Amino acid sequence: MIIVAEIRRRARLIAGPVAGISLVVYFSYHLIAGDRGFLAWRHLSDEIRIAQVQLGEAQAARDALDRRVNLLRPNHLDRDMLDERARAALNLAGPNERVIFDARPPQ
Repeated sequence: MIIVAEIRRRARLIAGPVAGISLVVYFSYHLIAGDRGFLAWRHLSDEIRIAQVQLGEAQAARDALDRRVNLLRPNHLDRDMLDERARAALNLAGPNERVIFDARPPQ
């Protein structure tokens, strides 16, 4: 009986620190690796950075297309752009013109 009483007495002394350490370990783990922890925050930060780069590229492409479209507006029509687009769409060239094929995609 003395051994059982000694084990119970020591268990009461150890229970508080063990529970405290368990709570600290639990919250520390979730602070680092949880759904809203440090690693998830870094992952989301990387995704935001990539999305901002893609947004910048998309805006630059849209601006380039807007500039080309503005050259074909009826109120200030650029004849060179109209001629270029008509020749590209109809696949025509004049009898005294030379055609140089360019492998790059149109911008």
